[in-house]
Amino acid sequence: MSAPHPGSEITRPVMLPVATQQARAWLLPTVTAAIFIGIWDLSVRLSGSDLFPTPWQVLLGIIELAEKGLLIKYIVASLFRVTWGFGLAVLVGVPLGLALGWFKPAFQAINPMIQIFRPISPIAWIPVAILWFGVDDTAPIFLIFLASVFPITVSATAAVRNMQLVYLRAAQNFGLQGMPLFKRVILPATMPQIITGIRIALGIAWLVVVAAEMIAVNSGLGYLIIDARNAGKRYDLVVAGMVLIGIIGLGLDLLVRRLEQFDEVKWGVGQR
Repeated sequence: MSAPHPGSEITRPVMLPVATQQARAWLLPTVTAAIFIGIWDLSVRLSGSDLFPTPWQVLLGIIELAEKGLLIKYIVASLFRVTWGFGLAVLVGVPLGLALGWFKPAFQAINPMIQIFRPISPIAWIPVAILWFGVDDTAPIFLIFLASVFPITVSATAAVRNMQLVYLRAAQNFGLQGMPLFKRVILPATMPQIITGIRIALGIAWLVVVAAEMIAVNSGLGYLIIDARNAGKRYDLVVAGMVLIGIIGLGLDLLVRRLEQFDEVKWGVGQR
């Protein structure tokens, strides 16, 4: 009897049915969230803390906000500022990053200034933003724009500069030059990394909108947190604001990740 071929001992990965994969994709995070909430509730009860709320108290706080009409008002106010600030950052950062990545003289001229401004925390700009724009929506929009535009620009620049030369050489061999080369090769080849930069910038935008609303305006989820702490120490509403920010941030991230499903941005993206 001949010995089994060494290659025959290698087991192939078992492919689960699509329905099972989708169920597992929802079930695993749901179970993890349930465990986290259980640990949170148990920790508060065992500690006997009167300050930190239980998950049930936070839920009651959210219901209270909804009944008063403040929940939608604050969420809409925060989304309005993030939409404008982040949208402007995408409109400026993506073309600027692509240009800096493609044109070396532009990169040499502008990149040092970007690297000087990029490490400055957006929080440090709050006094300047209030001085320039006053206490209205423009100041937080400006801060969100500053926080988002640099990650987007840097990721777009790096995407072009790190693009595989085989794409360019193959396209140039077929006679593609100028704008057709940019639209059919450079842009789709760099989109996965650009979208990753946009996702990172969106998370930063949510961090900044909370900080900006704590200081520069009197509405939004950030204002809810600081107002609930100052007015009566309603820590259930403080945590409710934090939970809402996290849930909305997750929803926005899922929306951005939907962009990765388009065939035009799947260049070089591995499938697992």
